[in-house]
This record gives sequence, structure tokens and C-alpha cells, in this order.
Amino acid sequence: MKHLVLGGVRSGKSAYAEQWIEQREGTVSYVATTKIWTDESGNAVDANLLERIELHRKRRPDAWPLVEEPIELAETLLNIARQHRNTSHTILVECCSLWLTNLLCEEPRKDIEKYKTALLNALSSVECDIVLVSSEVGLGIMPMNKLAREFLDELGSLNQNIAQKCDKVTFVAAGLPLTMKG
Repeated sequence: MKHLVLGGVRSGKSAYAEQWIEQREGTVSYVATTKIWTDESGNAVDANLLERIELHRKRRPDAWPLVEEPIELAETLLNIARQHRNTSHTILVECCSLWLTNLLCEEPRKDIEKYKTALLNALSSVECDIVLVSSEVGLGIMPMNKLAREFLDELGSLNQNIAQKCDKVTFVAAGLPLTMKG
């Protein structure tokens, strides 16, 4: 089972994905893609992001091992799947939109198509269940910033491609899930 959970910022998408997983049998791995960007002194440049990360940490059950991977998501999924071969295991990816941000902002810049293709191939080959959380950001106005427009275009494409690979797609708004597929 591959399940994509989409929603806006603070829509309840992550909480929904976690609750959905808790109703399933087996073990869980939590893959966090957030990169904590730092200044020259090594201090986090976004205190609000640190608060959001802490909220996710507190909500995540202790039994779910955390794997932090901001770039090599496909390889991480394949490695976890190999470790849990022939078991009932679910991988939660939190989240695809932050992973894409890392690819766009990493210096030197990553080959986004290469990484997207690797992720889609991993989704096709991994046998354990995967729940991917991603932001749906294309519902607002077109931003004036070139990087923001590129992010919207790339994320829209990524979400569509992931949705095609998934058995189930759920959109969450105001904490309410809407099944879009499956």
C-alpha cells in the first residue's frame, strides 16, 4: 500500500497520516526530510522551524524509529525496506515538500529530475507500505518570486507523479480527510 496524504500548512495532514498508520498492523519507520538550515556560526536560522520539528517529535510514538534524511530519500526508502523485508512494516515520509525544498536550495544545486525519478522508482520497487505526506501549495496566487514559482511547479509535478504511483490519495483540509483515490 502506497498512500499520499496532501494538505496545506497546518491542515492536519501529518496528524491524519500518523493516525492512519497507528490503525495498521506492524512496525513503523519515520523518515524526516527537514533540513535545519544554519548560519555561518552553526545557529539555526529559523526558530519557528525548530518549534515545528519539536511538535512532530512530541507527537511521534517512541516505538517509531526516526531516520533523518534531507536529500537521499529514495536510497533511504530502499534501505529501510531491505531491513524490514518479509515483515509488516510502514514507512512514513514527512514530508515530500520539504525534501523538494532541500533539493532546490542545496549548494551545489541538486539534479531535481534525477532525484524525483529515483524516488518514483523506489516507490515502485519497495514492498513495504509507505505513507508520504506532502503540501498542496498550488491553490493560491502565483508568487512574484522566481524560486517560489519553480517550487510550485516542481511540487505540483512531484505530487501528481507520486499520486499516480499510490494506491490511496487523501486530501486533508481543516483536519478533515477527503479520499481522492482508493
